[in-house]
Amino acid sequence: MAKIKSVYVCSECGYESPKWYGKCPGCNQWNTMDEKISETANSAKVITSPGHVMALDDITEDVERRISTGNNEFDRVLGGGIVIGSLVLLSGDPGIGKSTILLQICQHLGEKRKILYVSGEESANQIKMRANRLGVTTDNLYILTQTNVSIIIETIKTEKPDLVIVDSIQTMVYDEVASSAGSVTQVRECTNIYMHTAKGLGIPIIIVGHVNKDGAIAGPKVLEHIVDTVLYFEGEKNYSYRILRGVKNRFGSTNEIGVFEMTSDGLKEVLNPSLMMISGRPANTSGTCVACVMEGTRPLLAEVQGLVCATGFGTPRRMSTGFDYNRMSMLLAVLEKRAGFIFSNMDAYVNVIGGLKLDEPAADLTVAMALVSSLKDKPVGDKVLAFGEVGLGGEIRAVNNCEQRINEAYRLGFEKCIIPFHNYKPLPKELKTSLDIVPVRNIRDAFSALTEE
Repeated sequence: MAKIKSVYVCSECGYESPKWYGKCPGCNQWNTMDEKISETANSAKVITSPGHVMALDDITEDVERRISTGNNEFDRVLGGGIVIGSLVLLSGDPGIGKSTILLQICQHLGEKRKILYVSGEESANQIKMRANRLGVTTDNLYILTQTNVSIIIETIKTEKPDLVIVDSIQTMVYDEVASSAGSVTQVRECTNIYMHTAKGLGIPIIIVGHVNKDGAIAGPKVLEHIVDTVLYFEGEKNYSYRILRGVKNRFGSTNEIGVFEMTSDGLKEVLNPSLMMISGRPANTSGTCVACVMEGTRPLLAEVQGLVCATGFGTPRRMSTGFDYNRMSMLLAVLEKRAGFIFSNMDAYVNVIGGLKLDEPAADLTVAMALVSSLKDKPVGDKVLAFGEVGLGGEIRAVNNCEQRINEAYRLGFEKCIIPFHNYKPLPKELKTSLDIVPVRNIRDAFSALTEE
């Protein structure tokens, strides 16, 4: 007979222990250890048959089949569409647009495919109201308001849909697990059941996952290891733009992003995010410069604003939005030590327009140019773009994908690009003649090019 025993599982990280702790040894969080009843296997020897082994050469290569969602930005992040039999996790802050975009793609997919939308949070009437607002009128969309995983799986086997959407995984309950919905054990076991169903029946399943106050997916980290693809919806509530980013993808690249705009009719694709990010720039104003960062294979232009003013206190104030605060402090020190610009008695502020976060070193030179432009009260120029990594010695280091960045700048009408010196030589001749490209070795050269503008 099986032996019954209790284990304690952390609700934050999934750490298991035979005894209770006030503080979890795994994640150092307090009062997160919940009791769970588990069964140990019988001590008698269990005889099992060996597994089937296949040689690598005997395995036939099956070309992965994908389903297009009709949304180019969504397909880009997925790697070209939804792979048959895959399990996709879509996560993000509450109200960011997860349920909205999933209901919108049902309109295109419903033209030829059968979709089962499982909701554990909303009633059927609420989903109908949202579908009417978004213009979703397909006849192949079926709604199931249920939280019992066993009933949902049986429904999937009976209805045999082409796509299943589960909203959300934190509301699902498995009867054989003695814990409440949303707990670590429930989330893990329910996800495992959906994974086996997707692989066994060849039906792609998209599950929605909420995030906690730290920005991580609510539930154990193992949840991200179970699924095939993990997508994050990012964006500030004060801005209408949303960024869909792939964190894990077994069937494609994790470097791609999708850009959307939240409107009254739902999420709209932003086909030209660079133009969107730099629209509305003030003309002939100091303290602003344009950066070009790479998001996967896509170059993206972003406006960086800097403001420098005399401090009214003994210690100058530093503030950064969309750019790393510690890196901004480092750039201020380099500018003062290597270029002679005094910021020690000045308040300095950096802001990236549009709610975008610049975590690429190529934005260093842009931030430095914006700060010096504000300090000297001299505009950089509306048609000037700058990018490059700044070292502690004041040198400008080379960055990757320089040609793609310059092509994006040229396409949007920029006339002058300040780039690292070591990126200049490999550029094609026709690109060098298409616009004014200024190679610089250090920050002094960069500001000399600005003076000559």
